[in-house]
Amino acid sequence: MKILVATGYLAEDTVRGSVGSIADIVVIDTDVAAFITPHRLLHAIKEQYPATSFDMILVPGLVSGDFSGIANELDCRIYLGPKHAYDLAFAISFAEKVDFSTLIPACELLSDVRMDMALKTIADIEEKALPCMIIGNRKIGGGSRMKVLAEVVDATGLSDDELTQTITSFIRKGADMIDLGASLGATTDDVERAVTIARKCSSVPISIDTLEPDLIISAIEAGIDLVLSLNGTNIDRIGKLLARSGIPVVIIPDNMYEPDSLIRNIENARSLGIKDIIADPVLDPPGHGIVGSILRYQQFHEDYPRIPLFFGVGNVSELIDADSIGVNAVLCGIAADVGASVLFTPEYSTKTQGSISELATASNMMVLASLRNSSPKDLGIDLLTVKEKRRRPDVTLPKDFITARSNDNWQLDPAGAFRIGIVPNGSNGTGLIVAMHENVSIVGRDADEVMDTIIDMELVSRLEHAGYLGQELARAELALKLNRSYSQDDDL
Repeated sequence: MKILVATGYLAEDTVRGSVGSIADIVVIDTDVAAFITPHRLLHAIKEQYPATSFDMILVPGLVSGDFSGIANELDCRIYLGPKHAYDLAFAISFAEKVDFSTLIPACELLSDVRMDMALKTIADIEEKALPCMIIGNRKIGGGSRMKVLAEVVDATGLSDDELTQTITSFIRKGADMIDLGASLGATTDDVERAVTIARKCSSVPISIDTLEPDLIISAIEAGIDLVLSLNGTNIDRIGKLLARSGIPVVIIPDNMYEPDSLIRNIENARSLGIKDIIADPVLDPPGHGIVGSILRYQQFHEDYPRIPLFFGVGNVSELIDADSIGVNAVLCGIAADVGASVLFTPEYSTKTQGSISELATASNMMVLASLRNSSPKDLGIDLLTVKEKRRRPDVTLPKDFITARSNDNWQLDPAGAFRIGIVPNGSNGTGLIVAMHENVSIVGRDADEVMDTIIDMELVSRLEHAGYLGQELARAELALKLNRSYSQDDDL
């Protein structure tokens, strides 16, 4: 396929560096590529390629205008390329596989396409996987992707509505299974109620998290799918009941200083007839033997490759003051390397909010990396939130410029003031921006639509007020995207 890429003077070198020899380049008589017009494009092509025909012409993704007329005149398809020149080579590699658009820039189009391809590959691998066991409708181990087990802390102490909302939120974030944490003062009735509510509001497997035999028995009777946890303190009391019920169990060592007790407890469970066993060698936090615990996981998997491993990510993410995204991504990579099958996490503290979706994405990344036998990068899905893979081109400082300065002559807008806030989880599961005026409150998903509504309703009448509102609404939107709190006029 013969492809022509259009650009302006300023981006010419960047475009040539990105495209190389895979396409021809036409330079339009304009500094800024986004200002290319159909007339200028036609003139440049006739001047620079008078006797050459092309199968496709890509104009910059930020260009506006109707190119259909000259597309007909040149008998050539004209589409929007990527917004940034450094994405051209990647976009061109899909030229014969994807139908480009005259409305959507190629980088945005291919972002969705590449992600869809990645997710389809993951689904195909999951469908063909031969698991070690199946819990509810989830495959565990045996080449299936690592499943995210999300803990509802103190589930037995939450009201019906609170528990329902939490479980629904966790599943929406990507939890494969829900763990109901039993509080210290929980009763058998509390456990039965929690399991019943979880059953009503979800279809994913449900586990109970306690060592108390009576609470485990109550959960079994209520129809639990998985029991956390079994060890030397309760196995004699409930082991035979668990064997008869056929419910899978997570087995832990008796204490962190006696890792060999994990093997003894597994052997004891097998002798009682328990078949579906998940082992938890216990992941220790940094400063308390994390390296040694990882080695325990590795050794256990080498010795017992058919026993799925339970990997307590929350043991680390909750006990380190670092952004959970990077922590969860690295821990997920370690979990994959040691053969883990279940990634266990709460979202208990503020700093670990988002851990469920982060681990769900990281688990998918590890599936694709394993398929490619590569590191988890350039997969079509990623966990990049604040930092970026490639930096967009910076501008150079003009020779002549005016130094900006603040204006202290602030005057109250006669149209009235606004109070801006955010709702992290709206009714549709996404965050919302709330702009409260003395006469009306406006709610929207992003800064643009809220500001457009404010202007349409003539609720702002001074330029400095409009500029201020735009700034604050943009910060509110950014807070939602980064899952941070927002307070008007405070630093983000």
